[in-house]
Amino acid sequence: MLIAQISDTHIGAPGRDDLLRTSWHLARAVAHLNRRERRPDLVVITGDLVDHGEVGEYEHLRELLAPLRMPVFLLPGNHDDRHNLRRAFADHAYLQREGPYLNYVVDDWPVRLVALDTLVPGQPGGRLCDGQLAWLADRLAEAPARPTVIAMHHPPFSSGVAVLDAFGLAGSDALAAVLRRHPQVERVLCGHLHRPIVRRFAGTVACTCPSTAHQVALDLPPADRLAFVMEPPACMLHLWLGEEEGTITHLSPIADERPLWVMHDGEGWVRGSRPPAGFHPT
Repeated sequence: MLIAQISDTHIGAPGRDDLLRTSWHLARAVAHLNRRERRPDLVVITGDLVDHGEVGEYEHLRELLAPLRMPVFLLPGNHDDRHNLRRAFADHAYLQREGPYLNYVVDDWPVRLVALDTLVPGQPGGRLCDGQLAWLADRLAEAPARPTVIAMHHPPFSSGVAVLDAFGLAGSDALAAVLRRHPQVERVLCGHLHRPIVRRFAGTVACTCPSTAHQVALDLPPADRLAFVMEPPACMLHLWLGEEEGTITHLSPIADERPLWVMHDGEGWVRGSRPPAGFHPT
């Protein structure tokens, strides 16, 4: 099974995202996933879907995602609005029509997807309350033998980027206590940080996905600023290889497609292989 993760798309209403060209970048990400020889089984977008939580932004997001040739699952980040997200994607049955949170479980593939809503309206940081953690523990207890990935916007760990760490996740220690009781959790997939970061967390692996557009500059201590940089956007590809080998995660840059120089064709090394036309090191 192959899960694609994109994050922090920050779509504005048409004509209002010209500075960072977030709509153009998301269209490239969709084309990138559609072109893959092995297409993902599903796509999960880990929050900050739009920039201001407005209905028009979600309608624009819907148009941009429409060409995807695989199912897409959405969850909110701190820039999102639950009510407007539900309204714009009313046909997405996994999004609860009522209730304070947009938590859900997707059970249709070999790997379970459990989504957690960390949004605190009006705040840049996130939170998991006792009720959500109890819900998560119950969902994990339902299928202890099923490999599972958890998706959420705010990562449950510090990144070393001081300004962002001030807007972290409340409840991460309690989340860790739940995860330690459930070793079937293969990954915790997060966004928010606009950078690819991986670390061990509570007996599993937690990672953050880059933005489909702008990235956060890697300013480590003692720097205390927050800056954007137009480093190449990317998606994450989480490949489930089976019970014995588990999950492996790849970073897939979203850029102009480059031709392949085939060195091995699956049966043996290709003798006299030469770079194809258009294969350049720059």
